[in-house]
Amino acid sequence: MSEFGIGARLPRLEDARFLLGRGQFCADIVLPGTLHAAFVRSPHAHARIVAVRKPQRHEKQVFCADDLRGVSKMCSTAKLPGYKPSDWPILAAGKARHVGEPIAMAIGSTRAEAEDLAALVEVDFETLPPVVTMADALKKVAPFVHDEWGDNVLVDVKLDGGDLNAAKAAAVHVVERRFRMNRMHPLPLEGRACVACYDSRLDELIIYVAHQLPVPLQIGLAQVLGISQRRLRVIAPDVGASFGLKTYVESETVCIAFAAMRLRRPVRWIQDRQESLICDATCRDYECKATAYADAQGRVLGLDCEVIVDSGAYSPWPWPAGIEGGLALVNMQGCYDIRAFHGRAINIVSNKPAGQPFRGVARPLSCVGHEIVMDGIAEAVGIDPVEVRLRNFVKPAQMPYVSITKKTLDSGDYAAALKRAADQIDLAAVRVRQSKGEPDGRLIGVGFASFYEQTAYGTGPFGYAMWGIELVPGMEPAVARLTGDGELVLKVGSHSHGQGHETAFAQVAHEVLGIDPRKVSVRYGDTSVSPAGTGTYTSRSMVTTGGAIAEACKLLMAPIAKIGAHLLQCKEGEVAVRNGRVEGPRGSVEFAEIGRAWYHHPEELPADMGPGGLTVTAGHKPHDPGVFSYSAHAAVVAVDPEIGSVELLDYAIVADCGTRVNPLLVEGQLLGGFSNGLGNALYEESSYDATGQPTATTLADYTAPNAASMPIVKLDFLETPSPFSAFGIKGIGENGAIGPPAAIVNAVNDALRPLGVSIFETPVTAARVRAAIARAQSGEVARA
Repeated sequence: MSEFGIGARLPRLEDARFLLGRGQFCADIVLPGTLHAAFVRSPHAHARIVAVRKPQRHEKQVFCADDLRGVSKMCSTAKLPGYKPSDWPILAAGKARHVGEPIAMAIGSTRAEAEDLAALVEVDFETLPPVVTMADALKKVAPFVHDEWGDNVLVDVKLDGGDLNAAKAAAVHVVERRFRMNRMHPLPLEGRACVACYDSRLDELIIYVAHQLPVPLQIGLAQVLGISQRRLRVIAPDVGASFGLKTYVESETVCIAFAAMRLRRPVRWIQDRQESLICDATCRDYECKATAYADAQGRVLGLDCEVIVDSGAYSPWPWPAGIEGGLALVNMQGCYDIRAFHGRAINIVSNKPAGQPFRGVARPLSCVGHEIVMDGIAEAVGIDPVEVRLRNFVKPAQMPYVSITKKTLDSGDYAAALKRAADQIDLAAVRVRQSKGEPDGRLIGVGFASFYEQTAYGTGPFGYAMWGIELVPGMEPAVARLTGDGELVLKVGSHSHGQGHETAFAQVAHEVLGIDPRKVSVRYGDTSVSPAGTGTYTSRSMVTTGGAIAEACKLLMAPIAKIGAHLLQCKEGEVAVRNGRVEGPRGSVEFAEIGRAWYHHPEELPADMGPGGLTVTAGHKPHDPGVFSYSAHAAVVAVDPEIGSVELLDYAIVADCGTRVNPLLVEGQLLGGFSNGLGNALYEESSYDATGQPTATTLADYTAPNAASMPIVKLDFLETPSPFSAFGIKGIGENGAIGPPAAIVNAVNDALRPLGVSIFETPVTAARVRAAIARAQSGEVARA
């Protein structure tokens, strides 16, 4: 390991501009003559729109659905049996399907003026009964979110493998668990935002937008707006987090782009926090029933599960909502050697904002499913929760291991990770403390979660292609150019919204070329500059874009070596490219000399020098179905049975993402992901009343983890490189978010076991704990 290469704890190169306030986010982009937009939104969850009246003398400043001439509706599709596509109108017409759905756009010279105009727009509604709960949606009678469907089922997915009947027949223990994971918000620090302007000279629409997927967004916007892609430039500047929220084609962005084209003036919309909490696509709205069939020793013979996903009113483009239930199924067996499986996932629609993939995408539900079942088996058999997992794990000698759901687990040691996690929290000491009891009457509990994270999904029959969605990633590109002064410019198709790509990608370049990372510029987020990659999602960038950068730098070594050998007057086979120079038997030349010769002194080049010179393009195609990182999480909690509070006393994560390019960044990703998972487990809930009205519309109502609620998380690592990626790298971006709900739920239930109480619903709030204890004390069913 070098000072700057793969494995180095290099501080983030991009942090200087953020810490000094020099970053450029959408809200920082101010163009001359900018107009501002505000939206008229539905106050009802479900209503027919009878009439829309614009304010007199301001009709040209207000746009309704009928004014968006040439703009088509969004429609996301999937090739799943029985999948029902639906149009997502840019501005609602005929019917509003959730509170906050945009109906009209008002334009003013300031945001305040635009909001005042929006307040003057009158809309007549005929309210309809809303579909709010999953039970509502599964009824065979109206109301229907999409009338033409005749029901509220988006898609019903089934998956089978092995002989589950044989597993049932052989089982000694049958453990069934039901679980509810409530809806939550991705809650990035920066909300959604866009600024659009029209460049008449280039005949080009330019859109600055907070987004993870600039190229797919360009494709989707071009389709909806009815213009060619060459006339549409998407620029995603610095993005203040996303967690999956900023990955789809948004109605507001389409409207802003349309207004800029129509008015030939820059138009801007910066979302406020209340808009975000009311209108944004939300996530994690699941119910699950998992039944495990185990032998006398606790070995799982088969698993049966049913999942229901509330997908909201619409299916975003390019991610069809129906795939989330399927993803929950195909990961439900987890990192365990289970050879019989049946799963069913019903994705329903409701009068809530669209469901959108969020950090972890269904895998937190899968993880909770298999981990609460494992604890149940341990209780039934009378063994420790750690031991039951050790008896069921896929072993290192079995890898590459093809699971019952066709996941190829490439490398790892799940048992070693779990044992380390138990050591990190000193499990033996915690059990002693638990047995003695606490002076203040609180109850101590321990919980574990072991899982894998599928990263950098492939394109083949077990990757994105199997879902038949609109966006199937292929070859991920990278362009590398050595400049005239010997520095390096990398152009990539992925995008950073906080991960530290500029640092990690420069480290990969250093690993190949030996160039100082401080002499590397990484360009991304601009469709007129960046190659056509598919962006950042599913923990893919370090594997796919990192692999492409490595390939590009290897290709660049050839012309660098050729020019260097010529300047050194020796044979190409006698030189080596390292440490930012070309070294020969009798001396060396810096990269700056190589660049000077190519760009400014062609007379110094070899006579047979090719035309490509010091600019190369390469690509990396991910392995199908991806590469698999994994973790073991361990939680220690104290539960106050009187007030219901849950305090997280200790938490450990032992992770394996193969070769760590930058351990400092890996730790940051795990801790950031953990904060998402902690919110999922204990705090965050996007709640709705019986009429479909959101009841958590400010940060006073929507509780999220803060610095005071974050424990000191103990981190430890294994490194088992993947055989299917460059340098053995695996993704890690979602890993920290997947495990906390399962580990914390198991810990809370371990604490409450003396009271005969279990809670299988997140977030585990004090109110839910008190209610469960009260039910047990009154003689009602104890399991919540």
